[in-house]
Amino acid sequence: MAKNLFGNSRRQLTLICSGVMVAFLAVFIFVVHETMEWSITSEQARELIDTAGSISDAQSYLNQHPGTLTDDTLMYKSTNDRLFFYVFDDDGRLLNFARASFRIEPFILDIVQKWSLRDQEVSVFTKLNENGASTRIMMTAQRVKTSAGEPTQMVYVGKDVTTMYNGLEKSTYALIILGFLAMIIATVIGHILSGRAMVPLKEAYEKQRQFAADASHELRTPLAVVMASAELLRNDKSITSPFLQQVIDDVHDEVKKMTKLVGDLLIVARSDNKALKLKPAKIDLAAIIQQTARLISPLAEQKNITVTCEETKKTEIQADEQKIRQLVLILVDNAVKYTPEGGKVSVFFKAAERGKVCFAVKDTGIGIAKEDQERVFDRFYRVDKARSREMGGNGLGLAIAQEIVELHKGEISIESELGKGTTFFVTLRTKLR
Repeated sequence: MAKNLFGNSRRQLTLICSGVMVAFLAVFIFVVHETMEWSITSEQARELIDTAGSISDAQSYLNQHPGTLTDDTLMYKSTNDRLFFYVFDDDGRLLNFARASFRIEPFILDIVQKWSLRDQEVSVFTKLNENGASTRIMMTAQRVKTSAGEPTQMVYVGKDVTTMYNGLEKSTYALIILGFLAMIIATVIGHILSGRAMVPLKEAYEKQRQFAADASHELRTPLAVVMASAELLRNDKSITSPFLQQVIDDVHDEVKKMTKLVGDLLIVARSDNKALKLKPAKIDLAAIIQQTARLISPLAEQKNITVTCEETKKTEIQADEQKIRQLVLILVDNAVKYTPEGGKVSVFFKAAERGKVCFAVKDTGIGIAKEDQERVFDRFYRVDKARSREMGGNGLGLAIAQEIVELHKGEISIESELGKGTTFFVTLRTKLR
């Protein structure tokens, strides 16, 4: 039990740390990617705007001094540079240009025909080729300053930024891979450190467990003496005072409760210490269930509760008879305690896999909320603490029931709904291996 507790806590701590690390790395990689893209594209955009302004001024000058145009000023037949420009007038005539690559020029001219952006507004246009690879073109435009009455001209300037984006994608993938490796390393380190953090907790838990075992063992004898003394006083005819008789009855009842609590604590302590040993033998589970139902019937009748037990044929299993009796008693007694007057408790068998048997204890009691169902088997956990104290519960019954089932390599589960009752299902092996 303790091993599972600390093991689960360690795993949960590791998962939480890993989750935080994953979230941090995801945000970090996203921010780095966006920052790199912004810094690169903003510089490229500034370069394009400056170039568009320069070409616009040059074109305006050429419009005013047409004789100064030479082959080495604005007109180029081709260029290997990724930067390009085209100057068109209102009629769509190409006036000047520095051509882009023949591979992307049709795509660029198509963008120019559909241009709808404002002056000096920069945008990136993407095109997928037949192989699925993308081509990215960053472009801007600016009107040429002209004299009154002259047709409007537009300068389109762009740059092939495909390699820049490809490099950005590769750097992002590299960051993701490095982040994944960092997460694995952080998870391993976190698992190791969480294990070390559990060491003092384990030591404290071990001391507390040892104390509970020692205290339970030492308290058994004095409680037995007090119980015997209370029994003698209850049977003493010379005590006629109603007040003293009430005091003696109260002492007897409280000592009885303490004796049960000490016994339960001792069982739990022995379970933690793996001192609980099974004494397997062939037993009739159906007979044990029927006998337990008969034993609990007088207590149920006091609350006008009907306890029914399904009549069934002999059901033999290999188990520890004493512990199985205790298991059935805990479940039936628990059902009676939490069922209001006039309710019903039924015990019956269910179909199970080959080599297993399954029985259920069903009541029409107060039910258990969904958020409490996972914790009902925790030690000292009580759904309704006030009601449990009133009925003498100590929150160990279901924990002990689970211990007994696990000792027999079985399973115990619960189905419940508030106000409609609770059903416990117990599945046991017919043979212990």
